[in-house]
This record gives sequence, C-alpha cells and structure tokens, in this order.
Amino acid sequence: MSFILFALAGFLSGVLGGMGMGGGTILIPVLTIFFGVGQHAAQAANIISFLPTSLFALARHRQQGLLRTGGLAVIIIPALISAALFSFIMAALPADMLRRLFGVFLIVLAVKQIADLKKYFSDKKKKNRAQNA
Repeated sequence: MSFILFALAGFLSGVLGGMGMGGGTILIPVLTIFFGVGQHAAQAANIISFLPTSLFALARHRQQGLLRTGGLAVIIIPALISAALFSFIMAALPADMLRRLFGVFLIVLAVKQIADLKKYFSDKKKKNRAQNA
C-alpha cells in the first residue's frame, strides 16, 4: 500500500513540475509529513526526481526550437558552483533548521505567486478598460 502512496505523491509532484510550479513544493512536504521521511532524504529525493523531468523538458524545448544556447556558460558555471556549495551547506545543517528554511521558502513562494496573480488580473482589467474606451 505504501508503494501506491509513494507513487501517487510522485505523480502529483510531477504534475506540478510539468506546470512549472516545481514538484518539490508538494513532494517534500508529503514525504516528510505523511511518510515520515527525513528532511535531508526528502530534499535529495526531490533533486533526484528533478533530473529526468528537467532532461525531458530540455529535450522538448530543443525539439520545438525554443532552446537558445548563447551565453549558457555565464549561467551554467555559477549555477553548478553554487549548487555544489549549497548542497554541502544544506547537508551540514540540522534537519529541523532545514525544515524551517524550506517552510520559509514555501511562504515566500506563495506570497510571490499571489502577487503575480494579483498583477495579472490588474493588468487584464486595465487592458479590458482600454479596449472598451
């Protein structure tokens, strides 16, 4: 039964990841709260699940001609260095602190999503007024 629940959690996080939200926003809390997985292991599972998803998305973008390769080194090199550095930092943090930091991250993400949604509807309302004027 637990295999089915783990698969369902993976499916739901994949759906969110496919929508651009990031599957970890659901996968990590589900693994830690409902399955009792440690914070470090849950975040590691999220990173591991991200790899095939990102490779699939990269292939699709390339196939559709949406991939621009100019200037990638300027982005990739600092990203790799910071990812490696912060993975060591996060591994050294106590699980409770890592859990709290992840919670703060989710709150900041939620506030940003609400602000973006509010701006979207505000812009849409302005556009409709301009068209009706």
